[in-house]
Amino acid sequence: MAYASALVALSDPMRRTILERIVEAPRSVGEIALGLPISRPAVSQHLKVLKEADLVREERAGTRRIYYADGAALGELRAYIDGMWQASLGRFAAAAEREES
Repeated sequence: MAYASALVALSDPMRRTILERIVEAPRSVGEIALGLPISRPAVSQHLKVLKEADLVREERAGTRRIYYADGAALGELRAYIDGMWQASLGRFAAAAEREES
């Protein structure tokens, strides 16, 4: 997974909303678009970015395409962010120890 493209894709609030809907349950473009303040073509464009970032995959179901969150890719992204978090905590702990001495 290219972390930079995933982070860029998720920098847009609408793409995060779309991904959150897909994480809840696989959905078609029409189902994803329900209640959103953007058109179906705009949802499709956002899905394209999410697919290019390997966060979403699609499968054909008859004449529809169903979009799924890619669990493996989300796990890799989480591991990447957890690594940054652990490094940051380590630096904080080291700074706190220096302050105590």
